[in-house]
Amino acid sequence: MVVGYGIIVFRLEGCFSLKEKRSVVKSIVSRIQNQFNISIAEVGANDIHGRAEIGFALVGNDQRVINSKMDKVLNMAEELHLAEVIDTEMEIMVI
Repeated sequence: MVVGYGIIVFRLEGCFSLKEKRSVVKSIVSRIQNQFNISIAEVGANDIHGRAEIGFALVGNDQRVINSKMDKVLNMAEELHLAEVIDTEMEIMVI
């Protein structure tokens, strides 16, 4: 079994309330989840208007496939242009 997980940190320009932030984060999460059918959620910086941390995870049996999908998730997060990606972390574990 291969487990891949990661965190994407976004800078949210122009968000001055948690309501605005939730709207942007919800859009990012739903678009990525619909495209890749992965587990994804906001995992940090919940009370900071200008920053969002989104975590995601994939499970499979081929490390190359998991790595490729994780790269595609990161690329899509940048291509959405809803927020600026300022940091990413990825890890793959073979169990």
